[in-house]
Amino acid sequence: MDDFPPYPSGLILSGRRVVVVGGGHVAQRRVPALLAVGAVVTVVSPVVTPAIEGLVGSGEITWLERGFEEGDLEGAWYVIAATDDREANERVSAAAEERRIFCVRADDATRATAWTPAVGRHAGVTVAVLGNREPRRSAAVRDEILEGLREGTIVARHQRERTAGVVLVGGGPGDPDLMSVAGRRALMEADVVVADRLAPRELLSELPADVELIDVAKLPRGRSAQQEEINRVIVERALEGKMVVRFKGGDNFVFGRGYEEVLACREAGVPVTVIPGLTSPIAVPAVAGIPVTHRGVAHSFTVISGHLPPGHPESLVSWEAVAGLHGTVILMMAVENAPAIAAALVSGGRAESTPVAVICDGTMPGERTVLATLGNLAAELAAAAVKPPAIIVIGEVVAVAHPEAFGAL
Repeated sequence: MDDFPPYPSGLILSGRRVVVVGGGHVAQRRVPALLAVGAVVTVVSPVVTPAIEGLVGSGEITWLERGFEEGDLEGAWYVIAATDDREANERVSAAAEERRIFCVRADDATRATAWTPAVGRHAGVTVAVLGNREPRRSAAVRDEILEGLREGTIVARHQRERTAGVVLVGGGPGDPDLMSVAGRRALMEADVVVADRLAPRELLSELPADVELIDVAKLPRGRSAQQEEINRVIVERALEGKMVVRFKGGDNFVFGRGYEEVLACREAGVPVTVIPGLTSPIAVPAVAGIPVTHRGVAHSFTVISGHLPPGHPESLVSWEAVAGLHGTVILMMAVENAPAIAAALVSGGRAESTPVAVICDGTMPGERTVLATLGNLAAELAAAAVKPPAIIVIGEVVAVAHPEAFGAL
């Protein structure tokens, strides 16, 4: 083989015969990719792996259960020599050369007439990287390109197929690394981003300069007035033909009023989709090392909003019923009312010694966990100067995670 680089080309193999000589692990990796592009695959090998045999059994490929013969290449458009026998691979490549069929060699790329690139696909784009016979380098470059495409940092967003409308994006508990790939991509493709205070703020600095950023914290005060204004803004911008991302912390449908925004969009005839986020009452304890369930300790968990104190006329929570539950109780938005909630749970029959963990600024650099019991929660919150946001976990799972503080169960 000379020193010239390969000429890149995209092969259309749909409905065309491809021969793979060899039935081992190399063939096992190559055959599914060939099937994915519609190739008609024949495997030639005395033995094959169980995975390849499964493809034979399902009728997806043909298996010639013997050694290679030159006539196997008749009618083939593409050949892969993938045996562990150099002499056999040489015979395959020589037969392919004689018939002017491009041939990949798994054992020696310098003796091949084609190379297999590191391939990935995203949103109708196929990425193929040839790293001068360095497969690890090729795969690494491919993965970086695909990550950029998925996150929207490669290719101008206006070159993609986009539809005006609203996308509700859950940003997760705060750490931008815990946000979904789909959510990051939607952010990078947006014309307008309407962001909550608790949405991962670092990601906002990555937005293209021409994206309109609307900070919800600057909208009219008051929960109802603010939500009405958010609904108005996202609908108005979408009706202008823009792609609007409503960016929230956690998950849109867990105490996030996200469905109110869905209803507002539907009423206005605006297309709306949802990209869920990791919900904080589960993700934050997990990152802090506390399971919300544990075999033999807690077989259920209940997530409750604590923004209203026990006895409030608008509260829909029966704290007496909650006190009777045997599983884990997780409180959100409850720092201010936590002492009153703890008292209500004790009054309802939960033991004062029940372990409690208060996880402050979960997943963020300043994350810390304050341990207490229902009996001394008020004092511990005051002593630790706990401020929102915080997730409060109540139950024996806290002792499972912190036996040094509560003793082994």
